Amino acid sequence: MMKSPEKTALAVRTPDRSIDITYLNGKSIREKYKILKLPILRGIAGFVESMIQGYKAMMLSADKSGFTDLEEEEKEKTEGDKKKESALMSAIMVIATVLGVALAVVLFMLLPRLAVQGLRTLFKAEFSPVVRSSLEQLLKLMIFVAYVWAVSFMKDIKRVFMYHGAEHKTIFAYEKGLELTVENVRTQKRFHPRCGTSFMILMILVSVIISTVVQIIFPTVYNVRWLWVIAKILIIPFTCGIGFEILKICGKYDNVLTRIISAPGMWLQRITTKEPEDGMIEIAIAALNACEPEVPDVERN
Repeated sequence: MMKSPEKTALAVRTPDRSIDITYLNGKSIREKYKILKLPILRGIAGFVESMIQGYKAMMLSADKSGFTDLEEEEKEKTEGDKKKESALMSAIMVIATVLGVALAVVLFMLLPRLAVQGLRTLFKAEFSPVVRSSLEQLLKLMIFVAYVWAVSFMKDIKRVFMYHGAEHKTIFAYEKGLELTVENVRTQKRFHPRCGTSFMILMILVSVIISTVVQIIFPTVYNVRWLWVIAKILIIPFTCGIGFEILKICGKYDNVLTRIISAPGMWLQRITTKEPEDGMIEIAIAALNACEPEVPDVERN
């Protein structure tokens, strides 16, 4: 899936080896409500839209790639069967989403907190809000990196990371004004400063600052575990918004400061991107060509 200011295109390799292009229509919520174009708010709105659109794209790609039931089997099904299947799939996705959120809360909110409490007991020390928050976020970062590294060994996830590499290489070639051919794309770097991986790292780093400020202003909130979990969930949108703005700056300017800020995300991309196959590059090129803006001299980054 590639997204430009004007349109979003999904390219899928179908069972007959051709490439299917689908445009994901729908006006951005930022276009409907101008206030959501403001800094911070645009990052929050963009994050929510990306999650929704990404889910739709996955379901559509699974169907078009032949991952779901074969077309012949689909023809034999009655309308009632299809409705039952659709309802069942929706129920499964809801359950999976709930379990995913629960796992995220345990891994990235409760576990770091319990670990810090364990350190306090072990060393019989009282940490300041800054130290406490920094330790929690460091542990969160370590858990996140370990989790991504572990799942990278799964066959399907490895293929996802190869497509991720194809995406970055294709965007680099486009930004350089090169002709989008497999040969030109293959030689490009696979580590990009505006990557979602960098965004995740930035969110964790920004949350150190926000969590520390919240603890200083509302010291009693941290001591009530369930209330602190709610507070952490509520500040996620603001963390997303600030991280989005920093990511845009790092993608637009290349200097010592932006390189330092981008460095952790660029390092992690050594896990989340892999060298793609030529067929994957072809799909990335098709998606980018399909969503290229109508104005040819638009700023390419």
